[in-house]
Amino acid sequence: ANPAVPWSQGIDIERALKMVQVQGMTGNIQFDTYGRRTNYTIDVYEMKAAGSRKAGYWNEYERYVPALDQLPSNDTSSVENRTIVVTTILESPYVMYKKNHEQLEGNERYEGYCVDLASEIAKHVGIKYKLSIVGDGKYGARDPETKIWNGMVGELVYGRADIAVAPLTITLVREEVIDFSKPFMSLGISIMIKKPQKSKPGVFSFLDPLAYEIWMCIVFAYIGVSVVLFLVSRFSPYEWHLEDNTEEPRDPQNPPDPPNEFGIFNSLWFSLGAFMQQGCDTSPRSLSGRIVGGVWWFFTLIIISSYTAYLAAFLTVERMVSPIESAEDLAKQTEIAYGTLDSGSTKEFFRRSKIAVYEKMWSYMKSAEPSVFTKTTADGVARVRKSKGKFAFLLESTMNEYIEQRKPCDTMKVGGNLDSKGYGVA
Repeated sequence: ANPAVPWSQGIDIERALKMVQVQGMTGNIQFDTYGRRTNYTIDVYEMKAAGSRKAGYWNEYERYVPALDQLPSNDTSSVENRTIVVTTILESPYVMYKKNHEQLEGNERYEGYCVDLASEIAKHVGIKYKLSIVGDGKYGARDPETKIWNGMVGELVYGRADIAVAPLTITLVREEVIDFSKPFMSLGISIMIKKPQKSKPGVFSFLDPLAYEIWMCIVFAYIGVSVVLFLVSRFSPYEWHLEDNTEEPRDPQNPPDPPNEFGIFNSLWFSLGAFMQQGCDTSPRSLSGRIVGGVWWFFTLIIISSYTAYLAAFLTVERMVSPIESAEDLAKQTEIAYGTLDSGSTKEFFRRSKIAVYEKMWSYMKSAEPSVFTKTTADGVARVRKSKGKFAFLLESTMNEYIEQRKPCDTMKVGGNLDSKGYGVA
């Protein structure tokens, strides 16, 4: 078969349609350079038992604008006489299926924090409602090119749902098209990584309670005290003495030289014995030598006591070394990949941020291959668990802390929150 050939007149017809501007049933009909309708205003009508009424209008700039002649506050027929559609999303622990959900119908199939919240709101307001799980499994974001909203926000904007009761983050962009209640939960963006494995004890693990610098200072102090003790013993006459138990006759004309017990090796041995809390056969006789020895004893008492306390804490507390401690650590390295939930407020936060660190992180995430954006939170958590420490997931702190406490308890939150925000009913 011959290959398809573009119609030569197609471009001319497209150009002509873009120049059209007429008044039709829905008002002004005009198209922009992309072929999308522009400069339009559409009336919105609400159907009631007594007939239809104009509820407001819709245009591309203001979106939905309610009419001035709204119903009086005591007229609640539009709410009481119909079932409110409540859109939500499957996300533990907010909305989950019950174990026996296949045997149940309607709202009874679900359980969770937001399910209970929707029930309490319905009881307080006095309405009937139906929970509807959002079809695309997304929270809601606007496509930069088509300007079309998806997720739960799209369900509200395009009239497929009346209320959204879910872990939906209140953001400025979303507030331009939908209204939010006051926050029912405060949170922030946090970092999730796979929990590092405990390090196995090595031959020199007994050195871990004290820092490397402290051990070096102790070694230099030991050598320094031994040298000082040796010099003091050399210059002090009280350290030079003869043994009284010798049986050899002494020549009064040529008495033997008195020996000094504190040579360099005995000085090192005395300092080592004191440091190890043990005794020694030799001890200083002079006042200066005893002062040096006493200072060294006091020093070793403090060091040994501190080491014992730190060793007890070191053996009882589980110590794990985390490769990442903050967003700055993520931004300045390339070994660990990181990403967010697609079509969510976290992704929008990085896309719009003007902070240098977050701009650098966004530049990496949008160009990473394979993509670091996940369709659902569960996919992101699964990717963290399977990555062997090579992937970090950025998500809300409440969800991060919840997953950290659930079996198999192999993830952990690191660092503080990157921002502060809240969940609201839309």
